[in-house]
Amino acid sequence: MNLPLNTLADPSDRLEQARYNMIEQQVRPWDVSDAQVLEVMQRLHREDFVPAPYRDMAFTDMEIPLHDDPVEAIRLGQIMLAPRVEARMLQDLKLKASDRVLEVGAGSGFMAAMLASLTADVTSLEIEERLARMAGANLARAGITNARVLHANAAEAIAGGPYDVIVLSGSVAQVPQALLDLLAPDGRLGAIVGFKPMMRATFMERSGNGFSTTEPWDVVTARLRHFPQPSQFKF
Repeated sequence: MNLPLNTLADPSDRLEQARYNMIEQQVRPWDVSDAQVLEVMQRLHREDFVPAPYRDMAFTDMEIPLHDDPVEAIRLGQIMLAPRVEARMLQDLKLKASDRVLEVGAGSGFMAAMLASLTADVTSLEIEERLARMAGANLARAGITNARVLHANAAEAIAGGPYDVIVLSGSVAQVPQALLDLLAPDGRLGAIVGFKPMMRATFMERSGNGFSTTEPWDVVTARLRHFPQPSQFKF
């Protein structure tokens, strides 16, 4: 039964009620119906991936700062995506148990944990050394053994492909060709692309010598650092 949080005496019950509310009131209404994605959102303890000062925000419909200063967190792209965005991204990537995944922007490690729960192997890159250490520690505490976090700048050359799936856990002005080149045949890339106030979730799938692209939903989020920023000016 869905009880108000203040009627639940046990703190663990309150956490589970908050997790349930997050899924039912935020995730499902955003057209997320994939049973495996919903099960992972229910099973993994998102609150354990949130910095202590923001732990009470773990289940809220908002981005969580991964920096002491929330304004700096946005400027530096150091945020956790909102739960509904994480879940919809996972669903629309059409993940397979055999997939080999590259994530750009590890943040707290929560997206890597969800990816690892649904696929065979995850490599997550994080440009900020402090966050790379935090994400790695969070994954280890959660018992995730098929994901690793590397302190690296994904805007530079990346080795280790091909990958079946590439996920950008932040926004870019355009999808870099260098990342597309790392996709295996039938590989999929998911990113948030564009400029404020309009960005689109963009999914690209390698097909033969080209790529098919869909842009099924809108969302605005912080930039990943050091990726190209072409001018918006047009004649």
